[in-house]
Amino acid sequence: MKSVLVVDDNLVSLKKVSAQLSDSYDVFLAKSGSLALEVCAKKSPDLILLDVEMPGMDGFETIARLKEDPSLQHIPVIFLTGHNDVATEVRCLESGAMDFITKTANSDILRHRVDLHLEFSAYQLHLEQLIKELEDNIAINFAELLNSKDSNAADHVLRSSNYTTLLTQQLLSEGVFGDQLTAEDVELIKRAAPFYDVGKIGVSDIILLKRTPLTDDEYREIQQHTLIGGRVLKAIYDRAPVRFLETAIAIAEGHHECFDGSGYPRGLKGDDIPLCCRIMAVTNTYDACVADRVYRKKASHEEACRIIQEGRGTRFDPRITDVFYKVRDKFAHLTVAPSWNCYHETNTDS
Repeated sequence: MKSVLVVDDNLVSLKKVSAQLSDSYDVFLAKSGSLALEVCAKKSPDLILLDVEMPGMDGFETIARLKEDPSLQHIPVIFLTGHNDVATEVRCLESGAMDFITKTANSDILRHRVDLHLEFSAYQLHLEQLIKELEDNIAINFAELLNSKDSNAADHVLRSSNYTTLLTQQLLSEGVFGDQLTAEDVELIKRAAPFYDVGKIGVSDIILLKRTPLTDDEYREIQQHTLIGGRVLKAIYDRAPVRFLETAIAIAEGHHECFDGSGYPRGLKGDDIPLCCRIMAVTNTYDACVADRVYRKKASHEEACRIIQEGRGTRFDPRITDVFYKVRDKFAHLTVAPSWNCYHETNTDS
């Protein structure tokens, strides 16, 4: 059964609306905006009926607080008020509410409007999920395209993406970067990470599959994959400006920048390197070490961790290196899941 939160400082109004809806929905009640936020954090209702005029936190401040919270901003809000003037209605809709209902609405009208918005909200969430899956499948197709050139490269993309998700989530949970890294940023990085090496499509197979050391000219050519990747993704973004592609462009261009400014392609230094690129630099290096390459055998997990530790403050952001070291054992037991955007930890007890 769908749930509805009714927010009103008037107890009579609360009881009336509850009686009108309780046969069809689970109804939660809150007498203030602050209590409504507490209920939402615990119950996550499917829809909110919100009074406009309340002492303390009024309806407009309450909806503003809801829209600031990524875990709550998707909940549809319908304003309930005794005012039916145009100015109030416009302000309600501009604040992000889905609709505006007067408190005198009878039971049939109220239920119909609630039903309508619940159905619309469910359809909207379904459509957003379909679009997200379509966008994510593009990343899988890019990895498969790389597979036509070098199967190791495609596997590297998928593994590094999973490592990046693990490390980014740990950085968020520890609050290392404060407001610079939010739950929304973690999701953007997670979805953008598989695109980081797409520029290798534009690099000669002879260089990618070479078993002997690269010449200076060959090394300069392979460095171009960062700029090629950025251009490819920028062209896609110009046609379809999906937000995670902005992060993907940054990662494609900047995952070989070094914290001390010695990296490429632009020689960025310190915090001038986007945070997503600093994270990717660590996870990319780890996987490059522990995977077989055409020109060398893989290193051990311990050796990869030593290389990252030695790069602390030079190649890598020391804050990220320190968090990596805390969870390094999880990296050793991480495997590529059937779907690129999930990761599995193997059973360490067996």
